[in-house]
This record gives sequence, C-alpha cells and structure tokens, in this order.
Amino acid sequence: MARRRWRLGLTLGALLAGTLGAGPGAAAEPADYTISVDAAGTGAKIDDTMYGVFYEDINRAADGGLYAELVQNRSFEYRPADNAAYTPLTSWTVSGGARAMEDDGRLNDRNRTYLSLDAGALVTNAGYNTGIAVEKGKRYDFSVHARAGRAAPLTVTLHDAHGELAEGRRVVARGGWAEYRATFTARRTSTTGRLTVAAARPAALDMVSLFPRDTYKGRENGLRKDLAEKIEALHPGFLRFPGGCLVNTGSHEGYDEASGWERRRSYQWKDTIGPVEERATNANFWGYNQSYGLGYYEYFQFAEDIGAMPLPVVPALVTGCGQNRATDDPALLRRHIQDTLDLIEFANGPVSSEWGGKRADMGHPEPFRLTHIGVGNEENLPKEFFTRFEQFRTAIEAAHPDITVIANSGPDDAGTTFDEAWRLSRESGVDMVDEHYYNSPQWFLENNERYDAYDRAGPEVFLGEYASQGNTFGNALAEAAFMTGLERNADIVKLASYAPLLANKDYVQWQPDMIWFDNARSWGSANYETQKLFMTNVGDEVVPSTASTTPT
Repeated sequence: MARRRWRLGLTLGALLAGTLGAGPGAAAEPADYTISVDAAGTGAKIDDTMYGVFYEDINRAADGGLYAELVQNRSFEYRPADNAAYTPLTSWTVSGGARAMEDDGRLNDRNRTYLSLDAGALVTNAGYNTGIAVEKGKRYDFSVHARAGRAAPLTVTLHDAHGELAEGRRVVARGGWAEYRATFTARRTSTTGRLTVAAARPAALDMVSLFPRDTYKGRENGLRKDLAEKIEALHPGFLRFPGGCLVNTGSHEGYDEASGWERRRSYQWKDTIGPVEERATNANFWGYNQSYGLGYYEYFQFAEDIGAMPLPVVPALVTGCGQNRATDDPALLRRHIQDTLDLIEFANGPVSSEWGGKRADMGHPEPFRLTHIGVGNEENLPKEFFTRFEQFRTAIEAAHPDITVIANSGPDDAGTTFDEAWRLSRESGVDMVDEHYYNSPQWFLENNERYDAYDRAGPEVFLGEYASQGNTFGNALAEAAFMTGLERNADIVKLASYAPLLANKDYVQWQPDMIWFDNARSWGSANYETQKLFMTNVGDEVVPSTASTTPT
C-alpha cells in the first residue's frame, strides 16, 4: 500500500498571513484558526516529478561553478567581440615572448586561437574568484594540447603567493598537436592558487586544463562535487536545462562547415557535444563566455545521476528577455526543427541511428529516456512565437508522439502577452504551458489560490521559474505558503522549479538564487532549505481540508 503523507494547504498560508502581515516590531494577535480534515476523502494525486530544478548558465553557474574546470579561458578564446573587457589572454599573465595566434596552425576549426610561446616564456592562469582552489592531499589532473618543431620541455607548477602547492611536473611536447597529461597532489590547502606553464623551447599551447580528480561520481570532464551533491540532495523530479534567456536570445547563426565559426549567443545543442577540445567557446547572453565543457551530454548524464527527468529547452527563433524579435527565415526554421528532432534521437535513439550512435560514442549506449521538451522561453511576441511553435510541435509529434511538447506564456504572471499565449495554447490543445514569474513575498502570500480556478481540461501547467524577491527566511516562508497551493492543484500544476539555481558570489547577474558558492565553498539559502523540505517529502495525494476564520 502506498504511504499517505499529509500536507494541509491552507494552514501555512493562513498562519503566514497572520504573522507576516503584522507591521515591523508589532506582535501578531493570536487567532483561533480551525482546520477540518477529511481523512477519508481524496484530492489531487501528486506526481513524483512535481518538484525539480531549473539550471541556467547565469551567475557563472557553469564555468567557474558546476563545471569543475579550474582554469579560466583555457583555450584562449576570449575576445572583445564577446565582452569589451576580454582579450585572448584574459585570466592569464605572460612573462617572455607569447602571442595569441589565429591561423592555419590552430588545433581545429572550432578552437581557433592558440598561444605561441618563445623559448624561456611562461604563462600563468589565475582561475576564477580569488584563484585556483586546492585542498591538501587531493589530486588534480593537468592536461594541455601542445605542438613543437623540436622536443620542447614544458614545466608545469601549481603555486600561490606563499610558494608551491604541489611538486612541479614536466611534459615534453614533440611534433604536431597532441595531448599531454600530468597529476598534482596538493601539499596544502589554498584558495589563491595559480597554474604556470613554462616552455624551455618554442612551443604552441591550447586547452590548458586542471581538474580535481574528485569530481561528482568521479566522472572525467565532470562536475564540482559539493555543488552537484547539494542539487542531488533536493531529490529533484526533473532537470530543466540549459537555461532560459541564453537559449533563444541573440542571433541564430551557428557553426557552418563552409564559412567557419560565427560568433553568436543562441545556444545550439550540437555545438556542445563530442570531444571538449572541439566544442567552440561561445558568448553567453549574461555577459561572459561559456566553454561548453558542460554540454548536452553532461546535462543528460547529470539528470540520470540524480534520478531526475531530463527536460531540455530549445530556441524557437523568437527572442525574449527584452529583445522581442522574430527571425523570418524559413530555411533556418527548418534547420532548427531538424536539430530538435536530432536532439530527441541523441537522447533516445538506438546506437544504430546517427545521433544515438554519437551518444554511444560518448559513453552512453543506453537511451536517456527523454519524455518532455520545451520550445522557446519567455517570448513576448505570442503570435509570432506560436506560429513557429506549432511547426516544431507538428514535426515532433509526427516523429515522436510520446514526447510532450511544452509552450510558454511569456515572462509574467498576467497581462496581454500572458492572456494571448494561454488563449493560443488552449485553442490548439497544447499539452503543457510553462509559466514564469518573480514577485514580492506579499504576492506569493496573496496568490495561494492562483490555480484553483484553472481549467481542468488543460493545458497543464509547468511553473518553470518562480521566486520571491529575496533569500531571507521570510521569503522562504512566503514561497512555502504558495507551494501548498501548487500541491493542492497538483492535478493541473504538474511541474515546478525555483529559479535561478546557482550563483557565484563574485559574478552575480541575478538574485535571489537558491545555492551560492565561491571557488572553495557552497551554501544553500533559506529558499534552498524550503525547497529541500518540500522536494524530499512529496506526498502521494492531497487530503481535502477546510480552514475557518482565516485572514483575507
């Protein structure tokens, strides 16, 4: 028999309205609130996937965050076209002759820039935040792609202002491009480390990397363990990725075999798989660069590792997040639709298929069991979006009728865009609509009944992004009160995720956030603890209850 866990939806909201409604310094008057529970009654069933996490590469959530790489700008691909403050040597210092090169001698077509070192030159990387963080006794794996006309010894050291952090290592580069590896064992703990590569003879370098051996589940090219474990501890039912605004903003060009790499901001999944040295660095909507070391394969793998349903979001060729532009290019639209079909094949296809074979080549012959996919994010042009969405939906349902295709209702909880988007979704029989809103704690307290009147005939609701405006205990309580209303309406609200998930304290574009970190530590907010409480105690069904004398 299934266990029945009890959640009294009106109770917490009523108590909070009485407690938080009092003015500063005022003691709330005690009130007699009566809760009547129909223990024999049955209400909405609550799916195990009800609560999940939304991951977006914002606030340095990937490079310098969840992605465990310790070297910043490891492939010398930063440039002013992406950020006015960038150069190919951002985060590096040089002693001696060193030049960033972009010519036919490059590592590959997608890794366009490399570093040429004269004899006796050395380069030092500062990592993220205050520097490279290492822990005494832990192992760190160094790698570099290098080439040299003659045998060129490369001396690699890990150090801080107080001296060496580990015994130095030496590799010898010979001939054309090849990868060279070494391992450090930290002698002491530091958060201000630096990595230096010195060349005894002329040599070219690319993809200079330092990874902790102790990644999440020990995976190579893996995830930072403490952050991944905090996410896993939530027991999320789904993982929405790779983001919101970064998915569909900016231009929509990508890598083209004929013309070469075009810089752009639209996130395209095919750029993020395969060998990491062949994944092109891209400008991120949030003002910094992303290496794509954390790509679609790693997202699917992480979802599987934490027991979450993967839920990717693909661009719809209508930009949101303040840009509000529709791309009118039928050929480009057809390409993006095909890319989405290829994504589903990458996730679910047999190893004998083209994209299922690529998944298998990366180490995962079994399918990832993709069941849901989002098209677009916060488009503020509902008619233009829906015209394109319907073409995605038609193609996906024809090829994969078991996949749920999710539309969205724009960036707000109400208004003209919201109403029009919902009207179009209802009239077209869309399965699920993604709602987003960031409002005050008072709004969350006052809107516990938001979904009580939603049409049970559908579409279902995916609350893909929500948060009150702060990380205080009061914010967390207001969100908890609201979440009881989500559960009471679990027959129509099927998925919900707080946003954003991660924030590096030194690179903040958006707050509040659920989990905060620097280069050595991480800590959950009060909102994290509330989410964890709900997510690790998901009930089977709602038990009917009523409350009396609750405040308005």
